[in-house]
Amino acid sequence: MAPASFDDQYAGCAAAMTAALPDLNETEFQANKVYADGWALASSRWQDRQAWGPEWGPRPTRLPPPPPGFRDEHGVALLAYTANSPLHKQFNAAVREAGRSRAHYLHHFSFKTLHFLLTEALQLLGRGQLSPQCRQVFRGVHGLRFRPAGPGATIRLGGFASASLQNVAAQQFGEDTFFGIWTCLGAPIKGYSFFPGEEEVLIPPFETFQVINASRPAQGPARIYLRALGKRSTYNCEYIKDKQCKSRPCRLGNSAIGQGPPSAVWSLLLPLWFLVGGTFP
Repeated sequence: MAPASFDDQYAGCAAAMTAALPDLNETEFQANKVYADGWALASSRWQDRQAWGPEWGPRPTRLPPPPPGFRDEHGVALLAYTANSPLHKQFNAAVREAGRSRAHYLHHFSFKTLHFLLTEALQLLGRGQLSPQCRQVFRGVHGLRFRPAGPGATIRLGGFASASLQNVAAQQFGEDTFFGIWTCLGAPIKGYSFFPGEEEVLIPPFETFQVINASRPAQGPARIYLRALGKRSTYNCEYIKDKQCKSRPCRLGNSAIGQGPPSAVWSLLLPLWFLVGGTFP
């Protein structure tokens, strides 16, 4: 179940988190140049796309109408995550360890802003669909042959997991382990990706799955087939609890969330030349 993954869903504190983002993000930029560079690149690309209008790229693609509540910073966060830079690997490695303890998240996890924005973006994109949709996706992994749990086991993927609606596109990322996944919380992010041709679906770390079938032959790829079960979080609103709930009571969502906001104005979309130097790595 990836117990060390940081899996906050921010139930009941989205508005408070949004208000905290400007100061929090500036601090995180100063602590992590890879993050600052990735955000500046994504911010520039987002502004370019807005200036170009609804059609952009070598093969014009119409940007999807944003769902209610979707802000520019959500689009920038998705672009930053999908860029061809070290950011997404560094970010996901940190996500997989940040849930070791509440203290580890508060004092050692330097991607609080990006985690919140990606989580909220996927929630908004999911709610913006005409009806709840589950979809079959594929995920290829290079260099790792996972030892699969047996059929019937419940698992999570541990971080934000990129998958594709296209089998062939997923194979390009590797076949040492290959997943076939039926996801209900993963959201299509083609319109917010640096590489729309990949038909990417991004799966949040709190979605749970049942192993339907798995194989790991002595030679050849491991294959794992998963079916969505629901969602499960150990943490909720930990940053807000630490900042606002020490001196007065806070009424937030449950700390363990299972299955079944107003926006603040901020200036993080401006090019951050005062924080970052250099160009796209």
